Amino acid sequence: MRMTIPVAKVLAALLAEPGAERYGLDLMKLTGLPSGTLYPVLHRLQGAGWLTADWEEIDPAAAGRPARRYYRLTPEGVTSARQALAELRALAPEARPARGGAMEAPAW
Repeated sequence: MRMTIPVAKVLAALLAEPGAERYGLDLMKLTGLPSGTLYPVLHRLQGAGWLTADWEEIDPAAAGRPARRYYRLTPEGVTSARQALAELRALAPEARPARGGAMEAPAW
């Protein structure tokens, strides 16, 4: 899996609650990514076997909204995502002091 900043943001959002199902709009809010960036990332993660995707089983008329597609990390995805983000953090420049002396972590 090629690790880009958008991929890292999506993985970090999914790892915040590894067992939780997330839908597109939820992930867009968590990552700050637009749909045109988010959905290709989700597709790549799914193709790599790191992510499952299932449609919500609802009656759109009764719910008053379209069915959502929920995404969740696979067990392999959880392990691989944790390892990939750890490797990425190890390559990141050292955290630098922010104003007030607090250490600033890489933002992804």
